[in-house]
Amino acid sequence: MSNGQRSALITGITGQDGAYLAQLLLGKGYHVYGLAPRRSTDTSWRLRELGILEDVHMIDGDLADLSSLIRAMEQSRADEVYNLGAQSFVGTSWQQPLLTADIDGTGAIRMLEAVRIVNRDAHFYQASTSEMFGMIKAERQDEDTPFHPRSPYGVAKMMAHWATVNYRESYGMHASSGILFNHESPLRGIEFVTRKVTHAVASIKLGHQNELRLGNIDSKRDWGFAGDYVEAMWLMTQQPAADDYVVATGITTTVRDMCKLAFEHVGLNYEDYVMIDPKFMRPAEVDILLGNPAKAQARLGWAPKTPMEALIAMMVDADLRRLSR
Repeated sequence: MSNGQRSALITGITGQDGAYLAQLLLGKGYHVYGLAPRRSTDTSWRLRELGILEDVHMIDGDLADLSSLIRAMEQSRADEVYNLGAQSFVGTSWQQPLLTADIDGTGAIRMLEAVRIVNRDAHFYQASTSEMFGMIKAERQDEDTPFHPRSPYGVAKMMAHWATVNYRESYGMHASSGILFNHESPLRGIEFVTRKVTHAVASIKLGHQNELRLGNIDSKRDWGFAGDYVEAMWLMTQQPAADDYVVATGITTTVRDMCKLAFEHVGLNYEDYVMIDPKFMRPAEVDILLGNPAKAQARLGWAPKTPMEALIAMMVDADLRRLSR
């Protein structure tokens, strides 16, 4: 921006990460632009809940349409571009593998092309994912762990990840990837297991439902707070040189223990309410994900601030408030 104020363009701004990132950047004095695909339903509830809907500038555009991404770059005059837009639910990627490939994989390349064409000096962030590790080759996954994705989502994200590396190496672009492990919040979509659990706990506590059906509750995940993780995204774009970073807590928790925490927060025993339902089992399961964030801690000075217990309590309390309305 000509007045010295920085400008950022966020794809997926109406998602969990996009909303928290927009809040962070607004707090740092940025002009924040969001790419807004045309949808028949209102998707801006997260921005509204954070009280920032009126502070962001929405631009019509879609990751499926390169021309709209070029226009978004021209209109926003973005110094930083955060590509968070995706079909982000792993389960859906088996039902819609081609859509997932197009938006999560090719869509990222379209966004990289728009940046290259309009402003090659803009700093680019790609939302990579721990799902790329899939069938794990190491007890703890870091930037050097080989990828073996176990879902169409992981495959598509791997394409986007390597495209980001390729644009960095081919064109000298400041293009970084954050390999983020699971990160949750009160703004998480209800289809994701943590929010499915906290919403059900609140609903059961208030007498609206009497059971919770889940798939594999012995799978292990490295869960952190999305509000902490968006800070790592911003720190990556501030570095002198672009690179790839694992962002994680380095602590693993089973779905079972996560349920236990959530139910205990309202004084209930999870064993009285959780039912195993085979229909929620995945065709190919990722049994354990555990990240090693040493590089992010050393180079970015980043560390997670929110422990699992506090995160789940925050989410249950938010769902109790929503359902009590």
